[in-house]
Amino acid sequence: MASSLGSLIWLIGIAANMGSSKEAATDYVSPMEAVPRGRAPRMQVQLLSQRAGRKEYAVIFGQGDEAFSGLLDFAGKYHVTSAHFTAIGALNGATLGWFDPGRKMYKKIRIAGQHEVIGMSGDIALYQGKPVVHTHMTVGASDGTIRGGHVLEAFVSPTLEVMVTVDPIVMHKRFDPETDLTLIDPTQATREEQLAGSGENATKAEGSHR
Repeated sequence: MASSLGSLIWLIGIAANMGSSKEAATDYVSPMEAVPRGRAPRMQVQLLSQRAGRKEYAVIFGQGDEAFSGLLDFAGKYHVTSAHFTAIGALNGATLGWFDPGRKMYKKIRIAGQHEVIGMSGDIALYQGKPVVHTHMTVGASDGTIRGGHVLEAFVSPTLEVMVTVDPIVMHKRFDPETDLTLIDPTQATREEQLAGSGENATKAEGSHR
């Protein structure tokens, strides 16, 4: 009888551990996991200024838009190869991430309900010829508490106002096998891009003597 009871407890323990392992697995996401596109149908874009190859855009998201996929769509449509941005607004539901170096994965931080976007910043660069968006945000709840992290998805409510600066020189990323992340690599600038930068500096220097 005692032996049977012990075996039953042992089996229950194994089942509980298996359940917690499955739950833990769903709490993490790979940095290389593909992001669905086309989830920001209300997104609107306005070119604010253009000078010396640099462009300033207002990218405005509406109710229900998923902002991360929308930024990817924007970068692809407008052929963005190097940019940085900031944003404010509000959202209703998001999934942020905290990078776990041991797992080489992001631990999901689920944000439920209406929150103010206290701050959002990020950049856009090329990896294997395609634009990659990297962004972090902090959000505030109704009681003033703040949470933040790497943006995995964020559902806008009612608006998110993103101010994007697009630079003329391409910024590249490389895969880092130590972390499984794609990291910005300034050494990948091409000869043509370096010459373009030198030419721009020469033009400025010439103009300063006039």
